[in-house]
Amino acid sequence: MAVGLRKLASRIDAAQDRFGRGVSWLMLLMVLVVFVDVIMRYVFSKSSVFTQELEWHLFGTVYMLAAGYTMLYDEHVRVDILYSRWSVRRKAWADFILYLIFFYPSAFMVMITAWPFVRDSFRVSEGSPDPGGIPYRFLLKSVIIVGFGLLSVQAFSQTIKNFYWAMGWEEPEVRAKEIH
Repeated sequence: MAVGLRKLASRIDAAQDRFGRGVSWLMLLMVLVVFVDVIMRYVFSKSSVFTQELEWHLFGTVYMLAAGYTMLYDEHVRVDILYSRWSVRRKAWADFILYLIFFYPSAFMVMITAWPFVRDSFRVSEGSPDPGGIPYRFLLKSVIIVGFGLLSVQAFSQTIKNFYWAMGWEEPEVRAKEIH
C-alpha cells in the first residue's frame, strides 16, 4: 500500500509538472495582451474593455491553475522564522500535520462555498456587465473550483511525500530529480 501511494504521488507530481508548464504559456499570452493594451492606450489613445478584462481573466486563471505547480516546487510564500531552522524530518512532520489540520479543511471549504457562486453564474450564462466586455465570465468563476481541486490533488501528493520524509524513508531531494 505504501509503495502504491508513493507511486501515485510521483504520477501526480509528473502530471502537475506538465500541466503547470502548459499553464505557463498563458503568461506569455497575458504579457502580449498587456503589451498590446499599453501600445493601443498610450500610442493610439484607444482602449478596449475586452482587452482590460482579458488581462485580469488571464491573470486569475494563471494564478489559480498554477497554484498546484507552485506547491509542487515549494515556491509559495512562506514566513519561516522557526521552520527554516528545523531539520528535514521535523519540517516534514510539521507539513504533514498542517496539511491535515489546516490545508484540507480550508481548500474543501473554498470549493464547497464557491460551488453555489459558480453554479449560479453558469445558470445565467454570466458575462461582463460592461458593454464590450468578455461574455463568458462563468468560465472564469469555475476556475476557482478547478484550481482548488488541482491544488488539493497536489497537497495529497505532498502529504504522502512528507510522511515518507518524516519517517526517514527517503530524502526530499528525490522529488525534484524524479519529476524530470
